[in-house]
Amino acid sequence: MLIFFFSIKSFLHKMSAHVETVGKFIATFGAPGLFVLCLLDSTFVPLPSSADALLMLLSVANPNRMLFYVLFAVLGSTVGCLILYSISRRAGSRALSKFSAAKQKRVKDWIDKYDMLSVLVACLMPPPFPLKLFVVTAGVFRFSVTRFTIAIVLGRIVRFLLLGYFAIRYGQQAVEMLKRYYPWIGLGLAVLIIVFFVTRNLLKGKAKAAEEVRLETGD
Repeated sequence: MLIFFFSIKSFLHKMSAHVETVGKFIATFGAPGLFVLCLLDSTFVPLPSSADALLMLLSVANPNRMLFYVLFAVLGSTVGCLILYSISRRAGSRALSKFSAAKQKRVKDWIDKYDMLSVLVACLMPPPFPLKLFVVTAGVFRFSVTRFTIAIVLGRIVRFLLLGYFAIRYGQQAVEMLKRYYPWIGLGLAVLIIVFFVTRNLLKGKAKAAEEVRLETGD
């Protein structure tokens, strides 16, 4: 089975040489094409910004169906990430061989420290942020598939909803605006999420400490 998966990977890498032509062809199928683009982009075929551009194009053309397109994009991306996660889990450390030891350690430390929050934040960041490295690392080190899936879904919902909103709000100008500003928007969202979770954990820690003190004093 593992050999079969790596054969698929080899084939997809060869196909990626014609990625622009393939992407344009898939895009002609509308929402199903968006699903396929997001799935491929989340596995082995590099299609940077193709899925984003198609989501925005479809949303501009049919604003009332924006949520429908977001759903297809989230499903495609989630399925693609789960495929890559599963292959990496089976392959073990071999799946990380193309990444430097420093990057491997840094990402593993982030996942160990921040758990699903690290994967969620990675989902918000635009290319060329190495989301695939987070997915592969999560698979290799057998991060909980449930928590992994939740993080991917939440991160992709936020990201694709934001793209859809910009498409409806600004029309054809949205693509250029996001090229210019999305890295900062994505970073801002990531910081807000991190601050939220850190603050929540601190408050929970203080509440737990206060409860322990109350129990010790018998109040």
